[in-house]
Amino acid sequence: MRTPTLDLTLLRTLVAISDTGSVTAAAKRLAYTQSTVSMQLQRLEAQLSLTLHEREGRRIRFTSEGERLLNHARRLLTLNDEAWSDMQARQVTGDLTLGIPEDYASLLPSVFAYFNQLYPAVGLKVMCGTSAHLVEQVKAKELDLALVTRQRNSPGGDVIRREPLLWAVGMHQQPLLSDPLPLALYSPGADVFREVAEQALQSAGRSWRVAYTSQSMAGLAPIVTAGLAIVVVTRSMLTPALRPLDESSGLPALPMIELALHRAPHRPSEPARRLGELIREQLAVPD
Repeated sequence: MRTPTLDLTLLRTLVAISDTGSVTAAAKRLAYTQSTVSMQLQRLEAQLSLTLHEREGRRIRFTSEGERLLNHARRLLTLNDEAWSDMQARQVTGDLTLGIPEDYASLLPSVFAYFNQLYPAVGLKVMCGTSAHLVEQVKAKELDLALVTRQRNSPGGDVIRREPLLWAVGMHQQPLLSDPLPLALYSPGADVFREVAEQALQSAGRSWRVAYTSQSMAGLAPIVTAGLAIVVVTRSMLTPALRPLDESSGLPALPMIELALHRAPHRPSEPARRLGELIREQLAVPD
């Protein structure tokens, strides 16, 4: 006797009802009508000759049999989705160039590893540079994508996440926080961090001096950890060697900055579209 096969479409409807709590919400998620969702649930019960649910007003409560089937359904759908993604992913080929500032490279290792696992036939090239320069390279079609700090003079791009800027000093040593404040700043034009820091201090009536400049945090870190200067970083850029300063430091509050994904001005290739989606999915955080 041939073993009956469960219909994955019906199981997906079952899971949607469980996740959303009602037929109405499940219909909205699946882009079905309410009657279609109800009919599919009834079909599943008829196939199994089991009662899977009971109504409690507008909400649905699953029976013990329904709960058992839900566990199986989630595993089956996960395997189905993994198989589908795997077979589709291996059809994606081509070359792709992404630009990122050196300081954001630490955000992306897991993204790169997962992208390579999903799309092994795609040749990914990563180029580092300042945010302002990378935006220009994208506009010139020299890069397919660039993940950068959103610039005030060229906003553009799709905002992926927002992060607060922080004043930070060395974990074990720090300079005196009296004027003129010794600052370790990005080189002029490298990023908006320098502009934001100087505007905040000027508005607060504080004076400062530039103790060190570099185009990346790797260049600024030694003088900061040595206790000779203060630096501006995002929360994700903090390392065990840095300590953020709080309100008690007397330094002015700094605003949020935005990480934006810029795309070249042409229809994105399939690899570029997929990497962009993965970056958004992996890096997005609540404001």
